Amino acid sequence: MERLQKVLAHAGIASRRKAEEMILAGQVKVNGKVIRELGTKVSDADVVEVDGVKLEKEQKVYFLLYKPRGIISAVTDDKGRKTVADLFPGRLERLYPVGRLDYDTSGVLIVTNDGDFSYKLTHPKFKVDKTYVARVKGIPTKEKLRSLERGVVLEDGKTAPAKVKMLSADKSSDKAIVEITIHEGKNRQVRRMFDKIGHPVQKLKRERFAFLTLHGLSPGESRELTAHEVKLLRVLSETGKIGT
Repeated sequence: MERLQKVLAHAGIASRRKAEEMILAGQVKVNGKVIRELGTKVSDADVVEVDGVKLEKEQKVYFLLYKPRGIISAVTDDKGRKTVADLFPGRLERLYPVGRLDYDTSGVLIVTNDGDFSYKLTHPKFKVDKTYVARVKGIPTKEKLRSLERGVVLEDGKTAPAKVKMLSADKSSDKAIVEITIHEGKNRQVRRMFDKIGHPVQKLKRERFAFLTLHGLSPGESRELTAHEVKLLRVLSETGKIGT
């Protein structure tokens, strides 16, 4: 027997948190009865429906995507813009991005139908590192970069400590390239962090998610994660490190 929200997450319907919201909203039935209790447990013998559609068990799939700029990190968009789902034509699984990258941000994005896996990789308490390379306006001083390392106060709270490295600076064009590693996932966090220190981001790319890189991929291309990579990500999300 497993909690209903966990079953929904494992089926790729949504993250566990979103599944809880769906249950509370009366969108889920078990054996024909609407369930609104989050503690409800179900077995393989129970018939679960979400918005009137019977829950079918599907094989879990995991992809590493090189998200291009100009793509929405979602499966639908009410403005008709291209989404990450459009980059996986013909897939029958309900695929979702793990976290998000802004419309104008490119780089590493994991796409899966495993909601529980997604939840563990994106929740800040699991502290999975993400590394970005930003081209910013102006050349930040060492003190400004240290303030990013210590954490800056944004409108939704202070950011956790970050790792920051100046990669290059061009005085003639008044631009700099800065690498920054964070483990949080606040909305447009990296851009807002650089705005805070007075150096707006002009171009942003996520180069690394945990140990995964874009090696061998061009924008818009993807590959399936290996079973070993998926296992390592699970271990990392649960322990904060790889290995014993």
